[in-house]
Amino acid sequence: MRARRTFPNHLPNPEDPELTKDLEARVVETGADLGIGFDGDADRCGLIDEHGHHVAADRLIAMLARDLLTRHPGARVVHDVKASAVLPEEIRRYGGEPIMWKAGHSLIKLKMHEVGALLGGEVSGHIFIGENYYGFDDAPLVALKALEILSKSDKSISEILNEMPSLVATPEIILSVPDEVKFEIIQRITDDLSQETKVVTVDGARAIFSDGWGLVRASNTQPAITLRFEAHSRAALVNYMEKFDHELAAFPAVDRAKLRAQINAFSEG
Repeated sequence: MRARRTFPNHLPNPEDPELTKDLEARVVETGADLGIGFDGDADRCGLIDEHGHHVAADRLIAMLARDLLTRHPGARVVHDVKASAVLPEEIRRYGGEPIMWKAGHSLIKLKMHEVGALLGGEVSGHIFIGENYYGFDDAPLVALKALEILSKSDKSISEILNEMPSLVATPEIILSVPDEVKFEIIQRITDDLSQETKVVTVDGARAIFSDGWGLVRASNTQPAITLRFEAHSRAALVNYMEKFDHELAAFPAVDRAKLRAQINAFSEG
């Protein structure tokens, strides 16, 4: 293997499925136990299981949390508001304390130091190790932790991960929105959905439904809002997306095409 700083094949983004296809194929071709991908400055880590399937970052964090809690019962783990509901459930199941916080790797890192957490991470692939380390997002260390877990187990990486529940989820859906209305959108959705369910407002509005959740948050860096949805069934997922789409329809400046595309895709499936 030869590292080339010009990245002639594609950009190094371990959380973009379109950019991990070569690694996925190579894992299957060689019969490898695991595939590992870093981003350009090696502060984000992505995994591919032995079948060539991408491992979502929040499931990787859950695996690391389960291992950590065998040595540090009751430890705190910080995760971002976009993470799967499976992550806090797994942390609690193994005796830890999940702390949901604002998206953004610098914000997660600061929250970890504030609450004394030994692990933190977000769906972008930034994962912070605080056990015997400095709480940095160090991709090689995360990879070594994953390899250590695998080496101590008689199970494959997919078998370890399959011990966790699997829900139906959308990718992040980014919609272009003028800066002057994006926070008005968050407030409207918070006010309306609070009348029927719990809404977490630590970062945007994460509505907790009986069978899943939906999130909308304002981008910190661009005129856009980000949405993500997760549920136990495709029907429930579509229902939650439709709720948010109905709210967004009140704002003509919002380009809802990407959200409608996800609704159509999951409806047809």
